[in-house]
Amino acid sequence: MTDLHIDDFYRDTAKILLTLYKSFPRQITLYVEDIAGPDTPDEFGLHSKRHEACLSALLWLSNAGYLHYSDIIKREALENVTLSHRAFVLLNSSPNNEQLDGKSISDLDSTTHQASSIKPVASSKSLLIHQLKETLKYGSSDTLASLIKRLMILSRALPQ
Repeated sequence: MTDLHIDDFYRDTAKILLTLYKSFPRQITLYVEDIAGPDTPDEFGLHSKRHEACLSALLWLSNAGYLHYSDIIKREALENVTLSHRAFVLLNSSPNNEQLDGKSISDLDSTTHQASSIKPVASSKSLLIHQLKETLKYGSSDTLASLIKRLMILSRALPQ
């Protein structure tokens, strides 16, 4: 069983990637409240821990190479946000092990596999983006966590 903040991170990550995929390649202003829900600042105007955790997830995804942005707006939004090339290619690939030239996910090594090891798939139902959407809508927290972990492992096969 994972900690609640880790489950929130996986859910936020899925929502962020789906939101950016829907607007790709347009750059958007992405509000933290659109991902984490309404904020309840304290009497000093400081954001809630939940709000700050979601903002931190956005910043982490940027640092990890999944998205690009130009500025932070008052800790409430990121401006000119878009998926990175790496994230777009990843979301349009299949999460199946056979997509990686017969290598299992545990065999992946970011220094020896290139983006060419991910092959196109025929059905859009088998794409990671579709599975992410369905899992976010109908899946459990554990299923969503597994899919996000798989997505992050598969991203190691792509160039930074």
